[in-house]
Amino acid sequence: MTLDVESFRAHFPALLTGTAYFDGPGGTQVPAVVGAAIADAITGPLSNRGFEAVSQSNAESAVSGFRAAMADLLGAHPRGVVYGRSATQLTYDFSRHLAKTWQPGDEVVVSRLDHDANIRPWLQAADAAGATVRWIDFDPETTEINEASLAAAITERTKLVAITAASNLLGTKPPVRRIADAAHTVGALVYVDGVHYTAHAAVDVKALGADFFACSPYKFLGPHCGVLVADPELLESLQPDKLLPSTNEVPERFEFGTLPYEIMAGVTAGVDFLAAIAPGAATGRRARLLESAHAVDEHELAMRSRIEIGLAELGDAVTLHSKAQDRTPTLLVTFPDRSSANAYRFLADRNILAPAGSFYAYEAFRRLNLKDSAALRIGLAPYNNNSDVDRLLAALGEFVAS
Repeated sequence: MTLDVESFRAHFPALLTGTAYFDGPGGTQVPAVVGAAIADAITGPLSNRGFEAVSQSNAESAVSGFRAAMADLLGAHPRGVVYGRSATQLTYDFSRHLAKTWQPGDEVVVSRLDHDANIRPWLQAADAAGATVRWIDFDPETTEINEASLAAAITERTKLVAITAASNLLGTKPPVRRIADAAHTVGALVYVDGVHYTAHAAVDVKALGADFFACSPYKFLGPHCGVLVADPELLESLQPDKLLPSTNEVPERFEFGTLPYEIMAGVTAGVDFLAAIAPGAATGRRARLLESAHAVDEHELAMRSRIEIGLAELGDAVTLHSKAQDRTPTLLVTFPDRSSANAYRFLADRNILAPAGSFYAYEAFRRLNLKDSAALRIGLAPYNNNSDVDRLLAALGEFVAS
């Protein structure tokens, strides 16, 4: 299936501004149906969950619909779907839940390729428990995982491995399944940051070998929130601190306070929108989502290829740092003797949004050892088209010539 990008773009009111958005890794624009679903849910009738009134059953439907939709998207069980304010919040929460059993001599493995949200919570939890931290490194030249550091990181004392499924800075997709298999061999759990990955892949948490998988719907056309999935039996084994009268049922025992039913309804609408990209031949939402993901991937990689060719034509004026063989349509670039922040402003003046920064990938950015204090990140989303790419490349050509 080929994505009809022009028909697809018609669903996004934000595109009427004429802005070419290359900031997808920071959050995508949202189709009108998602906004409508949020408005319809919050204007009700809506109240706390129950079954005695329509307002209560609407809240129940929002929660169950959200869990079913995210389970279909990620290949998980609805009872294993946990809502959170953000992936960062969920990772902090679960680092505390899991660290309750850690003690001195235990080891936790993190990766320098990761967003800080999948590093700092584990470092802080390990420090509180007296556990040791080991690092998986990457090669700044190839932006691939360093195999020697991977082989040395996981030991018989490893309790948890935290690894990204795709770098939000460089796009690199590390060998998550191979890492998970090594971790499981020594009895360790695997926590996968899928925030950037989920926007650009057909996700199957079991195939990845993830015990925990976190993502953020606002990265794939939904509203701002976070989602974590795990096997319900694994969640049953964890005892979070919680209020005495709050339920002990899974996954609700991990969700603190009244849930935002309108946001959950928006997530469901976003997942349904993604599923509708696929042709009608596929049976069931999960199957349609898989077909849609493949169509989006094909489209985004074609756009990435056009950008890479255009950047190469600019010669030494641009340095491309995203080089891994398996990576998302995300390109990190700098400009020798020029400021990436200035490039960002130059593009913004031309209604092209490609931000500059380190994007919370603190360890990864530091490992690259760049001369610039920021780098320009060009991140594609399904609604980007050839016109967007042409404008981007023309503007970058003007910048390096100015």
